[in-house]
Amino acid sequence: MTRAAPSPTEDHRALPVCDYEGSDYQERFWERGGRQYEDRAEVLALRALLPQGQGRLLEIGAGAGRMTPRYRGFAEIVLLDYARSQLRKAKARLGQGREGTRYRYVAGNVYTLPFPDAVFDAATMIRTIHHLVDPLRGLREVYRVLKPGGVFLLEFPNKRHIKAVLRYLLRRQAWNPFTPEPIEFAALNFDFHPAQMEAWVQEAGFRIEARRAVSYFRWPPLKRALPLAVLLALEALAQPTGRWTWSLYSPSVFLRAVKPQAGHRPAPGRSR
Repeated sequence: MTRAAPSPTEDHRALPVCDYEGSDYQERFWERGGRQYEDRAEVLALRALLPQGQGRLLEIGAGAGRMTPRYRGFAEIVLLDYARSQLRKAKARLGQGREGTRYRYVAGNVYTLPFPDAVFDAATMIRTIHHLVDPLRGLREVYRVLKPGGVFLLEFPNKRHIKAVLRYLLRRQAWNPFTPEPIEFAALNFDFHPAQMEAWVQEAGFRIEARRAVSYFRWPPLKRALPLAVLLALEALAQPTGRWTWSLYSPSVFLRAVKPQAGHRPAPGRSR
């Protein structure tokens, strides 16, 4: 299933939003869903691409704060989510952090981030961009609120993952994993081709510095058969293989991008 691209002049308020208000996603998917491997695999990627930082970090799509304590060294972390109920869960788990000032909770829309230009030293968007019908519009907003030299860590689900490729070659899947358009596998849930996502990231103005291929071993029988420590050892070996776009066949991809210093301007173009 594919969705028509929005018009470049379309008001952001007309774009649909995947709203997790009242959802038990944190408890059902992460805490009771048997996804310790996926969680730890993402932490490995985070440690490799976003080492201990400083200053102010924006976590876009923070949800109930699963990843928030893993951002080390930042003096202030702003958790942004569209769903107020998720932010309340995050605050119940995390509080305000050291000295009552480290964590701040903001309800908002990624298409119109409620912040001035160039106020954050780093930003992350993990398990969030797959809900956006207009990824480029969201990426441009992230670019806007980052300071020059700011680091952006992006995770996205890979349309061209190995299982999709095998299903397509065996004719058990109609859609082509090698074509650039997103696939909407459920309402407001998209998988993206790595080359297309990188093109959007660069069009938004970022310079891509590094890639990681994440969660190659999330197949349920494999997770049942092997201890978590063994899966993570294999994961640590596999993630660096994603350093080139053509080599990305993992279910999840992490990118580290940087907003160039002053003087650089993002490429003009339409939203999608």
